[in-house]
Amino acid sequence: MKQILVGFHAVQARLRVDPDSLKSVYFDPSRRDRRMGDFLKHAEEILGERLHAADAERLQKLTGHDRHQGVVALAEKMTIARTITEVIEDVEGAKEKPLFLVLDGVTDPHNFGACLRVADGAGVGAVVIPKDRSASINATVSKVSSGASEVMPVITVTNLVRSMKEMQEAGVWLIGTDDEATKSIYDIDLTGSIAIVMGAEGKGMRRLTKETCDELMRIPMQGVVSSLNVSVASGVCLYEALRQRLAKTSK
Repeated sequence: MKQILVGFHAVQARLRVDPDSLKSVYFDPSRRDRRMGDFLKHAEEILGERLHAADAERLQKLTGHDRHQGVVALAEKMTIARTITEVIEDVEGAKEKPLFLVLDGVTDPHNFGACLRVADGAGVGAVVIPKDRSASINATVSKVSSGASEVMPVITVTNLVRSMKEMQEAGVWLIGTDDEATKSIYDIDLTGSIAIVMGAEGKGMRRLTKETCDELMRIPMQGVVSSLNVSVASGVCLYEALRQRLAKTSK
């Protein structure tokens, strides 16, 4: 199955991890800035005849919009671990304590892409999403994620609660986020094998999702707004987990 990659980050990420999956890469020859020059120098060596000049009209036709930065690729979808069984096997065989992100009901592709970006940056092993009531990886997600969607395992499950219970059986501690939780993210040990569970903006986690979590935590809010964008909240939580882990290993 083909997919469209849009923008420098998404195409460069694929060039790094799986260049053979790139079938055709199109660039706007009218863009002659340094960023395009550096990109073409690297891409020409790897892609050869798969690299094509294309005017803005053709690029817009491929993407359906003009926010492509002058770079668009047609690629085969990468084969990344995509089952909850593989995630559990990774947990059981891991030398280091794994960190996962579970997204319940994040339907906006911009939020989903941003969540993937912060998950990759924080060292998350996989992102788990439900088959229904969730955004899927598309060109928008790929662009917003700055290439993270090309390398981050995204596991789509039919029954999120059942999959969460399977993770618990494998030794993963599920920590949900809730505005009314008594403990904050700074009160909880995030250095073990954990999955941080985030709900959709406004509604939060569904009832059964929340009840399945082993523990709940909140992000302290000092201003007039009552909550953060889900991708921002994911970044805050994941990087607190990363901070704790780095502090523990440095001792």
